[in-house]
Amino acid sequence: MTKTKISVVIPVFNSSEIIPELVDRLMANFIMLSNYQFELIMVNDGSEDNSWEELKIQKDKFPEYIKIINFTKNYGQHNAILCGFSFCSGDFVITMDDDLQHPPEEISKLIEAQKIKDVDIVYGMYKVKHHSFIRNMGSLFIRKTSEYKKQNEEGGSSFRLIRKNLVDILVQKHAQHFLFLDAALNWYNTNIEVVEVIHENRKKGKTGYSLTKLFNIYINIMYYYSTKPLKVIIFIGLFSSLISFLLGIRFVYNKFIHDVPLGYTSIIVAIMFSTSLILFCLGVIGNYLYKLYQLQQNKPPYSIKNVL
Repeated sequence: MTKTKISVVIPVFNSSEIIPELVDRLMANFIMLSNYQFELIMVNDGSEDNSWEELKIQKDKFPEYIKIINFTKNYGQHNAILCGFSFCSGDFVITMDDDLQHPPEEISKLIEAQKIKDVDIVYGMYKVKHHSFIRNMGSLFIRKTSEYKKQNEEGGSSFRLIRKNLVDILVQKHAQHFLFLDAALNWYNTNIEVVEVIHENRKKGKTGYSLTKLFNIYINIMYYYSTKPLKVIIFIGLFSSLISFLLGIRFVYNKFIHDVPLGYTSIIVAIMFSTSLILFCLGVIGNYLYKLYQLQQNKPPYSIKNVL
């Protein structure tokens, strides 16, 4: 009987100190799950330390299990995962972080949940998160602003199992400048299960997500995968129209009933207020147009330097 094959995809960024333990624990876990075949695909996302050299060492130790890809520069976690998808040959694909906050020993929970429920996607849910406060707030912001529901409501993560046919669709249809995997997956499938997993503290190094990088990611998610900004514009337009209408009635009433002269101050304030609203709305629309322009340029989501 042919064994089900699992591909594990890990984006790597500045994790040279963690890679040896990560790979050793993964290999030990693969041996424990002897009913399955495994392959490990690790994508070096423009690391500035010795991550690529360390990956080559691990490749030499486990050549039959590991495939490594090296980017020309940093393209982001989701783009690195998309690249890893294109090299997968498994029936299912598991994605996880490189910092050991996703314990390799928890992989079996994702596999078991898929087997029991026969779902297409399984998310690892954390009872207790060990991310920074800023990153947790950012995740909350995404849940409130994005329009994909199931995994957001139940606390999805980058620790996930995906059926191969969905992975193939992402590779074929979503090779674009900015990719947010969870929103793209939700577009094609809502057959999702969530299972509780352990989320450990980061043992070494520091996160690659600076405040600026997180902010840019959240803004891109909002523009590429949500219509909320446009809905805000509609609300602002309706609200300002109502306020303008009520103020207009008041000014007309004061003018004709109490013969109160209309002063320049009120006119200037009204003009400045309406102008600022218009500029704000134009800025939001302009950002959408800029994102469309970026998509039309057909820039590749990543550039590969080496594959071993």
